[in-house]
Amino acid sequence: MHNKVVAMTKTTPSPSDAVGIATDISERVARLHADAVDCDARFPIETISALRSERMLSLLVPQEFGGSGCRITVVAAAVEALGRNCASSSMVYAMHHIQIAALARHGRSAWCHDYLRAVAADELLLASATTEKGVGGDVRTSICAVETIDDEFSLVKDSPVVSYGVHADAILATARRTVESPASDQVLVVLPKATTTLEHQSPWKALGFRGTCSDGYIVQGTGTVQQILSDSYADISARTMLPTSHVLWASVWLGIATTAVDTARAFVRAAARKSPGALPPSALHLANLVTQLEEFRAMVAARIAEYETAWDDDNLASSMGFALRMNALKVSSSTMVVDIVTAALRICGIAGYLEDTPFSLGRLLRDSHGAALMVSNDRLIAASAQMLLVHKESR
Repeated sequence: MHNKVVAMTKTTPSPSDAVGIATDISERVARLHADAVDCDARFPIETISALRSERMLSLLVPQEFGGSGCRITVVAAAVEALGRNCASSSMVYAMHHIQIAALARHGRSAWCHDYLRAVAADELLLASATTEKGVGGDVRTSICAVETIDDEFSLVKDSPVVSYGVHADAILATARRTVESPASDQVLVVLPKATTTLEHQSPWKALGFRGTCSDGYIVQGTGTVQQILSDSYADISARTMLPTSHVLWASVWLGIATTAVDTARAFVRAAARKSPGALPPSALHLANLVTQLEEFRAMVAARIAEYETAWDDDNLASSMGFALRMNALKVSSSTMVVDIVTAALRICGIAGYLEDTPFSLGRLLRDSHGAALMVSNDRLIAASAQMLLVHKESR
């Protein structure tokens, strides 16, 4: 029924252990391979394999289905830990858990429950195909449609971006509910690798996040209608996918920003050792930069805490105020990461600009500029502007 991977023998990590495991993998594995992943634009197979071997791919799978049943706070902390050493590894891990969150909260059929058990048992990696050619980047619109005959379906989607698609064990794809449905009436469908084909259309030649391997494919899948998640994609997106994306992506960028500040701190300390008793001019800039980072961290923590509450509160999760604050998190954090990395580069000077020094910031700077483009900030600001026309909450 499902695409089988290597059976796991380790127990799922507890919430108290998960962040430590992610930190260890980040330092021991992701750091070692990060430059090669970036330079070769290759999938971070070593990091993902290490996460799989420690059963870290099923953190958000509920315990009743064999997962760790962790809260989003734990996953966000694990994502940040990975982001400190390899943004591509961190982004893959974040995107995987966005799909897990959608499946766990909105997949109510017997098939979906069985698949969650398979995800936990075999540590399956999930990807998504929400973009589509011909819709102008609007993921809330689909041209392709689910075609059904009795209890079976088929789906063909031309997606310009399917991150790590060939490495995934399943892809969650959006489509119109039926061939007669309007473009905005979408569903989310689970497409396991065994019954899905990917026809390569375009390579991922990007400035940053090169290891996500976000090539374009024509995705063709078949299966039972039970693979279609129960709720509409509009509800899945508003209640789960968008807030999970914004929280976990912000955690990726917080990891990048933290490493940039750590690099600047190391540079200033090295300068201080060369002139004992004298305060390096860059030390004042470093103090300001640390303040910026702490503001960034506090903002992310506040929104994660709110999402923890919204996870169990449907009224909050579906409120306009919550959507506005999650949009603001994405826009603000994607701006702050660029500002922080750029400020760190100014502190390190030529040593940060060069690619072969201990203070090099080139990869961090390139990755940080992807933040504002992954779901365009302009699109989110426009959506928030529309909501503000009718929003009446004070916060």
